[in-house]
Amino acid sequence: MGKKLVMAQKRGETRALCLGAAMVVGAAIAYYILCTTLLPLYEKSVWTEESMCHLIDTNIRDQEELEGKKVAQYPCLWVNVSAAGRWAMLYHTEDTRDQNQQCSYIPGSLDNYQKARADVEKVRDNFHEARVFFCFSTTQENETSVLYRRLYGPQTLLFSLLWPTSLLTGGLLMIAMVKINRSLSILAAQK
Repeated sequence: MGKKLVMAQKRGETRALCLGAAMVVGAAIAYYILCTTLLPLYEKSVWTEESMCHLIDTNIRDQEELEGKKVAQYPCLWVNVSAAGRWAMLYHTEDTRDQNQQCSYIPGSLDNYQKARADVEKVRDNFHEARVFFCFSTTQENETSVLYRRLYGPQTLLFSLLWPTSLLTGGLLMIAMVKINRSLSILAAQK
């Protein structure tokens, strides 16, 4: 009976060690992926200064009003603000600015024009209610655009690193508990 118990305990310890090692390896892979994808975007972001934006004007544009560029037909919200003492165009995120520099907000669902239009009108009404809100600007003097929300800010980076860190901590704790259990078993057997 004692030999079967020791063998079962040894198999359980081996499985726990393998699980702990797999968690550590998984955390290392996750850190590598995050450091090669998210970290460069965070470092490249120039939108670091938090400012107060004062709403100047909003306008909803349709495709035919978009300054001669051929874009898919969707309603486009255009927002002018005063930020850091200068006039600027507000963009929802960095991606919005990259998709279409003439739109401050692009609706998420472009399948149904009426729903997209209602979404844009709701966002416009929210801006008119707030009138003054926080935004992110850059330190460059000639930049005439600001962001409403940063996609690659410090909160995103910390939240993304939280899961690999907890995985690494759990794996290391599991390995440490197995090692402590083994050493305590050896000490108890020697007495």
